[in-house]
Amino acid sequence: MTAPTTVGATPGRDHDHRHRLPGTVLAVYGGAAALTAAALGSVLRDGLAEPRIALAFGVLVAVGELTRWGAPSGQREPAPLAAAGALAYALLGENAGQATHHGVLQTVAVVLAAGLAGAVPRVTRGEGLFALDHPVRRVLTVGFAAVCFQPLYNAGELRHQLGAGPGYALLLVLLLALTALCDAVLAALLVRARTRHPFGPLLRDELRALPHIGSAVCATGAVIALGVAVAGLWALPVFCVPLLLTQLSYRRYAAVRTTYRQTIASLARATEIAGYTRPGHARRVAELSCAVGRELGLSGPELTVLEYAALMHDIGQLSLVDPVPEGATALLPMAEQRRIALLGGAVVRQTGVPAAVATVVERQADPYREQPMSARIVRAVNAYDDLAGECASASGPLSALERLRLGTAYDYQPEVVESLARVLSRGSRAAGRTG
Repeated sequence: MTAPTTVGATPGRDHDHRHRLPGTVLAVYGGAAALTAAALGSVLRDGLAEPRIALAFGVLVAVGELTRWGAPSGQREPAPLAAAGALAYALLGENAGQATHHGVLQTVAVVLAAGLAGAVPRVTRGEGLFALDHPVRRVLTVGFAAVCFQPLYNAGELRHQLGAGPGYALLLVLLLALTALCDAVLAALLVRARTRHPFGPLLRDELRALPHIGSAVCATGAVIALGVAVAGLWALPVFCVPLLLTQLSYRRYAAVRTTYRQTIASLARATEIAGYTRPGHARRVAELSCAVGRELGLSGPELTVLEYAALMHDIGQLSLVDPVPEGATALLPMAEQRRIALLGGAVVRQTGVPAAVATVVERQADPYREQPMSARIVRAVNAYDDLAGECASASGPLSALERLRLGTAYDYQPEVVESLARVLSRGSRAAGRTG
């Protein structure tokens, strides 16, 4: 697809746009920087309160950051042990029955220093030097939790009103839930600013992920804070082991999923290697389909099915004696499209992928009103890539979209076509800005 150029753009302006951070990202980073400066200044001026406790939690957060080595890219919480330790320190009111007084700014300073210490080995190896979103979110969310808890506890209000009973534990859980919600909003804002995807679906995706590793982080943070309040710092290693084991198990599962996806992508390339489809067709359809799926609010598991089906949607062409010209199945008669789709579904069922993936592939040629949403998306995006590739001129993408719009009465769902148009429009504007 040929991206439009910006009229009157200059090389200098293109260079500036390429390295300019979105305003939302700058605002979030600026807030984290201001909080960091205030925290470090306070500690340098007044010193550390209860340094033994600060050191113990700092070591816990640093160890948690060290366990990020080898974490899969894109993982929502790459250091759950560090996150749980940071939240526990923010919500710590007592140590073995003795009140603590570390306050909000010291909490942020200790968590930040420990996080940086744990990240030193990765930075020296050139890993994650510019991946600032996670530490920025951690500073802001830990600061939020500490602001909600520390002033009330240090003033004696919580001890007076709730004591040390179930009400106190329930309050910690509530504060952790609010902190997790704050982190989800920040994460969605940052992704929205960088990708221009709609904020609503991104936030829903973040919220759907909270019951998984997020719930383990929050629960461990609450348990650590309560355990240290009763048993002292010896409770730290006892309550951290389960989360560490969960993290290791989750990492192995993520590695298996990554290998699984790579295997599917390699299988999808068989049609390109055999000359049945144009180079990069399956990858382009998968990327555009996932972008449209996010635009329409599909959940994480639904996006996974959509991606696998988009990668393998042309696998049925391997059963043909004569290849379709340029692999453009969207230009074939409907009966032939249906036959290829059924052949592809039969092949996909032999690969061991979820049955839903095979269903999406099999139903590519059905009327869109009878298709599941994933099949509607793959069908429209596949047709767009076939039609755009048919015309080598700069008007090819626009002509392809117009032909899709003309087919919305029977072949393509109008909402899917318009979502595809919005995704392509955002991509074209980004390409124009970066030259």
